[in-house]
Amino acid sequence: MKEMTRITKKEKNGMNRWMYVILGMIIMIFLGTVYSYSVFRLSLEREFLIGTTESGMPYMIALAFYALFMFLTGKYINRFNPRLIILIGGYLVVLGWILSAFAPNIILLTIAYGCIGGAGVGVAYGVLMTVIAKWFPEKKGLAVGILLIGFGLSPLITAPLARLFVESYGVFTTFLIFGIGFGIILPVLSYPFKYPTKEELKKVKSIPISQSSAKNFETKEMVKSKSFKGLYLNFVIGTMIGLMLIGLTTSVGINFIGLEPNKVIRLVAFFAIFNGLGRPTFGWLTDKLSSKKAMLLSYSLISLAALFLLIAGSTNELVYVLSFSLFWFNMGGWLAIAPASTLRLYGLKNYSQNYGLVFTAYGIGAIIGVSSSGLLLDILKSYDAVFYYVIALSMLGIILTVTLIDDKK
Repeated sequence: MKEMTRITKKEKNGMNRWMYVILGMIIMIFLGTVYSYSVFRLSLEREFLIGTTESGMPYMIALAFYALFMFLTGKYINRFNPRLIILIGGYLVVLGWILSAFAPNIILLTIAYGCIGGAGVGVAYGVLMTVIAKWFPEKKGLAVGILLIGFGLSPLITAPLARLFVESYGVFTTFLIFGIGFGIILPVLSYPFKYPTKEELKKVKSIPISQSSAKNFETKEMVKSKSFKGLYLNFVIGTMIGLMLIGLTTSVGINFIGLEPNKVIRLVAFFAIFNGLGRPTFGWLTDKLSSKKAMLLSYSLISLAALFLLIAGSTNELVYVLSFSLFWFNMGGWLAIAPASTLRLYGLKNYSQNYGLVFTAYGIGAIIGVSSSGLLLDILKSYDAVFYYVIALSMLGIILTVTLIDDKK
């Protein structure tokens, strides 16, 4: 009878911890609305009478502040109740959305949507990953990977919803609707979150010996290693390519391919599926093969997709769908390659602090990628220039990977 009771409690504990993954995925879906920014972009250009470079500023700054605040809060996450940190991060996002609804120009919109909203995403994103990692010590990569699918798949839900609201009420009212809506449901979603106690962790399997006995690097040691330079620079390049192409998905579909806006929005939702699938796929490839092989495969797929667009030219819908499916797939892939490579190269003990530093490359990639692609379009008025730029960046990434990454076990 006691044995049956013990099994029942263990099974109940296992079910309870998966609740955090499910609730976390729902929160991540809202946080991932940043990837649907291209839905707002053309409307904002008309409202503010601005060009591509200026309209990309809120998106670019949001991604930069997201990376920065994930790094800044990483050291303090364990000191406070995770529910409180989720609420702080979430309500910063809410504040950013609501203030965006009243922004009279692109500068104030960038401050509201980019600085305030982006900071909130970084705070909430980091603590959600930490909570899930603590509850799943024996399958940390799998659990966190499933959690992050919510962020990657967000445009599948939020892009069509945002387009519907924009068409019905306008872009600024849409910002207000999103802000108020999440402000209402956030307390409910965040309420159950907590870190596991030692007694609760005893009811789940421990971390495999093969992982716990691996070489662990302090952050100072990591920074001095040759592979860190390769990992960091490659993450910058990978996110540069992925984020600028995600941001241009709608404008390429409408202005280069000639599709109807509603059809492009439906395709954005379709591309989001590939963004979500890229995370577990490349995480698995990094673990099973190596960081180097996963990186080389990603650059090869990206180059192939850009080459398809250059060869096919404009008005080819099939090539557009194929190429941007690959672009979104690889953007999701780099958000798995980077954490998996950090764990593989530098060990588990200092993982959160080490990856917090590696993740700052995401912000740098966002700033350089979005701003440089916007300048290319404003100056050259050619999407072909962007695709050549993507191929050149991929070639640079291949060189860096071959010369700097060494992850032989």
